[in-house]
Amino acid sequence: MDKIDKKIIGLLQENARYSLKQLAEKVFLSSPAVAARIERLEKENIITGYHASINPIKLGYHITAFINLEMSPTKKDTFYPFVQQCPNVIECNCVTGSYSMLIKVCFPSTMELDSFIGHLQKFGTTKTQIVFSTSVPHRGISITAEDVEAGVSNL
Repeated sequence: MDKIDKKIIGLLQENARYSLKQLAEKVFLSSPAVAARIERLEKENIITGYHASINPIKLGYHITAFINLEMSPTKKDTFYPFVQQCPNVIECNCVTGSYSMLIKVCFPSTMELDSFIGHLQKFGTTKTQIVFSTSVPHRGISITAEDVEAGVSNL
């Protein structure tokens, strides 16, 4: 992966709807050359998908929360299919520390959140934190400092 690949990745994280022509202009390559690079990055599983960012509040999901779940490792085989089927689960991570899972969820109301937590408690003990505000929303991976110093982000 070279500087141009990294610039393409950064641009796609900024706006996945950039056309090949727009990307090509920004990295000073032809559209077919950019398309070939993107295809290779997808095949190498560096680019894993394209997503739209949405405002959950505008869709009626006023409650965002992080749920810590302390769970025995023997329950993972039933927990993973359960949590993957839950549409309100935005993210689920197996983590270190006192809790084994960190789950990010969005719900329209605290009553629905409470009901979900009740279902989770069959797997173990929970601790929930409700989000008041988000100072840094989800963003892409920043290219390394060496790349920025080399001017990759300013191509």
